[in-house]
Amino acid sequence: MNEIQQQIEQLRSTIEAHNHAYYVENRPTISDYDFDMLLKQLEALEREHPEYDDPLSPTHRVGSDLTSGFEQVAHVYPMLSLGNTYSPDEVDQWVDRMEAAVGRQELSLVGEMKFDGTGISLIYEHGRLVRAVTRGDGTQGDVVTANVKTIRSIPLKLQGAGWPDFFEIRGEIVLPFENFDRINRERELNGEPLFANPRNAAAGTLKLSSPAEVERRGLDAYFYYLLGENLPYDSHFANMEAARSWGFKVSTAMTRLHSMAEVDAFITRWDTERRTLPVATDGLVFKVDSLTRQQQLGFTAKTPRWAVAYKFAAERALTQLRFVSFDVGRLGVITPVANLEPVLLSGTIVKRASLHNADIMHGLDIHNGDWVYVEKGGEIIPKITGVELSRRDAQAEEVTFVSHCPACGAPLVRVEGEAAWTCPNKYHCPPQIMGRIEHFVARKMMNIDGIGEETVAALYNSGKVRSYADLYDLTVSDFLALDKYAQKSAESAVKAIADSRNVPFERVLFALSIPNVGETGAKRIARVVGSIDELMSWSAERLCSIEDVGPTIAQSIIEFFADDDNRRAVERLRAAGVQMAVDRQDVATSDVLGGKAFVISGVFALHSRDEYKALIEQNGGRNVGSISKKTDYVLAGDNMGPAKLEKASKLGIPIIDEHQFLAMIGQ
Repeated sequence: MNEIQQQIEQLRSTIEAHNHAYYVENRPTISDYDFDMLLKQLEALEREHPEYDDPLSPTHRVGSDLTSGFEQVAHVYPMLSLGNTYSPDEVDQWVDRMEAAVGRQELSLVGEMKFDGTGISLIYEHGRLVRAVTRGDGTQGDVVTANVKTIRSIPLKLQGAGWPDFFEIRGEIVLPFENFDRINRERELNGEPLFANPRNAAAGTLKLSSPAEVERRGLDAYFYYLLGENLPYDSHFANMEAARSWGFKVSTAMTRLHSMAEVDAFITRWDTERRTLPVATDGLVFKVDSLTRQQQLGFTAKTPRWAVAYKFAAERALTQLRFVSFDVGRLGVITPVANLEPVLLSGTIVKRASLHNADIMHGLDIHNGDWVYVEKGGEIIPKITGVELSRRDAQAEEVTFVSHCPACGAPLVRVEGEAAWTCPNKYHCPPQIMGRIEHFVARKMMNIDGIGEETVAALYNSGKVRSYADLYDLTVSDFLALDKYAQKSAESAVKAIADSRNVPFERVLFALSIPNVGETGAKRIARVVGSIDELMSWSAERLCSIEDVGPTIAQSIIEFFADDDNRRAVERLRAAGVQMAVDRQDVATSDVLGGKAFVISGVFALHSRDEYKALIEQNGGRNVGSISKKTDYVLAGDNMGPAKLEKASKLGIPIIDEHQFLAMIGQ
């Protein structure tokens, strides 16, 4: 293999790796611009050396977000990529080509926002939504109809009149900034990894197995293209105005443009105004308005010639590093944070930017007083992308990672194979204590509404709350002594604390912040052990007999209850009336399923998936996440994933519907 061939193969391998990270893992490892530059480099080499062409080259296909567990269907019309441009000059060159092909006098263009989410195709028949499909690999995608139906901005039945009996409309599923921030706050309290940006969050949400959770997260959708055999107009713009009248959310930024000067003005306007929008955008799109002209212009192997995307440059600013601080999380993870001279970036003043961990901080080679580049771009969380070495003081020393906890002084430890350094003083380190109190009051735990991060900090600093058990001693006057509390809000907070005494034991167990015990694990452990007293008495070996509880979780439980402060807190919670045992009347209605293992897949009509999981456990069965030889039944609804269907059939596992299941338990 010669040098050119090696270079081509290396580029193909690199691009495919980035494709997988972006489309499959929803974890981009490179910027859009850098990815496009790699792809253009490969395209140029393949043009110059056609003898090395390969039909499986990434230049011949569109990236994929197909996921096992969802039914896949072919698109009626392929969903192709758009060619990207990165400067007004490149857009002007595209306009020149369109004018040459169509004629200057006849050319009419449409300018649109390019929303930063995940693509969707909706099929409507006789004015009703019948199917929603992700972009997938451009040829076929995942059927996500049940999840899309939860998005309130998407019409299930059309309004007005004039729509074709059959048509497809394409758009972008997005997560508004407000909901993105709310979800990340919840994930932080639950010790879950944060979403890097709304695009990743939207893509991940659309593939959740629970439509109820999809609805709770609050997705939105904007639509930008209509396809079909009997569309009302030959004009793309007029068709989208018609779609707006049928109930679809179409961006008000969509504008007819008739000259290069108007195109340039559109770019200038939205490069600024996009920052006022409630959702993320990463560029603009320009299309030839006439559908007839679109057909005449046609397509390349993977892009339409009649449309082009203009990508906004990631906004970047140069500012001086004031100092690096080190934050302590609920689980003791130490995060280095760059504290900066305030700088305006994407419409907001940026003063802090995460440096993530010791390895990343060291890789940036940051010195005291450095001038650093900060970017936002598609990423909502500011990040340091580089150092301006020409402005570095020759005497400046490199910033080093701390060796001891900045809050309590304990020597830090690093788990082998992990990037994070942690404070081992789990139960006596102030930020970890406050983090656990925040976790305790959160919605999925004790659901104590009206007490957030600021209130927890104020209560801790005042000495009123040093443990979550202290919450049950608080009075209305304690809240009135804090800023931002009036009589009504103080009374509501006390009532919310009182109401939390009725929260089931399984959620209480999750709320205690036992390391490595998550929501599902707490539920399973609570159902098996039955009470807090039983749990405190079990050995590690016995704990490991519980499904999905291994040595790490067992040891975390043992260590948690070995701490005297934790035991005292539990006893105080018990004395306050918090539930410390499972109500068996709510859990075990029968043993008719006799420990049988069930996998649930698909969408159901009579009960939700969560309700079926509860019924399985209440009747002596077990819920398991994946199909194996140990699975006894698959409870299947509509749109059962083909991969699960194939595996169950191959292993000979009985597949039952919801009517058969309900008959099994006597309902």
